Amino acid sequence: MDLYEHQARQLFAEHGIAVPQAEVIESAAEAKAAAGRLGGRVVVKAQVKTGGRGKAGGVKLAADPAAAELTTRQILGMDIKGHRVRTVMLAQPVDIEEEFYVSYVLDRTNGTFLAIASAEGGMEIEEVAATRPEAVARIPVDPVEGVTEKKAAEIAAAAALPPDAAPVLHRLWQVLTREDALLVEVNPLVRTTDGRILALDGKVTLDDNARFRQSRWGAEDDAHGNPLEAAAAAKGLNYVKLDGEVGIIGNGAGLVMSTLDVVAGCGARPANFLDIGGGASAAVMADGLSVILSDPAVKSVFVNVFGGITSCDAVADGIVRALQSVRLTKPLVVRLDGNNAARGRAILDAHAHPLVEQSTTMDGAASRAAQLAAAA
Repeated sequence: MDLYEHQARQLFAEHGIAVPQAEVIESAAEAKAAAGRLGGRVVVKAQVKTGGRGKAGGVKLAADPAAAELTTRQILGMDIKGHRVRTVMLAQPVDIEEEFYVSYVLDRTNGTFLAIASAEGGMEIEEVAATRPEAVARIPVDPVEGVTEKKAAEIAAAAALPPDAAPVLHRLWQVLTREDALLVEVNPLVRTTDGRILALDGKVTLDDNARFRQSRWGAEDDAHGNPLEAAAAAKGLNYVKLDGEVGIIGNGAGLVMSTLDVVAGCGARPANFLDIGGGASAAVMADGLSVILSDPAVKSVFVNVFGGITSCDAVADGIVRALQSVRLTKPLVVRLDGNNAARGRAILDAHAHPLVEQSTTMDGAASRAAQLAAAA
């Protein structure tokens, strides 16, 4: 479960990490008074669970309360990568001398955690990591030992951070371990011109298995989450909205992740992650298609199923029945392989829906879905 920025900052403050004073509001009418309480000049920041807010125009400086009201009005209601802005945070601006990047992330492959830090934080940290990887330190952290004050100093030194950033690294680890987090990130962590170390932004992802301990974050997420994700959740679907044009349905998380990669390799962008698991019944397929076709960004749909316990003929039958209740408005490419694949393909051939195509290979189906999306 991802937190909003203001929620992440709240956690940081609870664990002794300094953050600028801020207020969260839901209407432009509240902005003028809030800005006045914060000193007049504020940064207005869209609260959505996606990156790239600044480049999308979702982060702006307002010189006074009147400007804060106007800016808030402009940002509220924006669509940023499929996320509607329903709240904004007004924060006191600070004079920045240096920007850094710090984070902890779970490293599942190696069974440990990874500290990632750089003395060159800010909006272009991804470019820094790609073009000059030596500028980004990656330090393994033993989950049993954790980040002691000594380890925090080691991480700071490896990333060429100032020594007074080490206490933040120590406290950030406490956020990770005490709040059931899988990722904590501060970008940027800054030194101000008056010598303070502040977290200006934050990203926290909590372990879904610990939701029963983290229920305080659920209400706002339900109210302000992506509407497609909310609709999918209501239907019991494992769906994540992405920034693309090819809708994806698959059975099994590993297969779906591979499908995303293959579609991207064909020059298209996946519009979503949707794992229907082992059950590809007509009801499940109809629900999945309904959610995906509700996304205006989707230009084509790729159903990629490997038959196992659920055979391909059952999947094909589910697709045919789903199309009786869901009006198909975008081309649909189906790849069936595995248990009873030939029988499943025959069922779809017999149905002969004008917008349904088949391919016997994943690469071929992905390529065709990408072509159809590009031609739409």
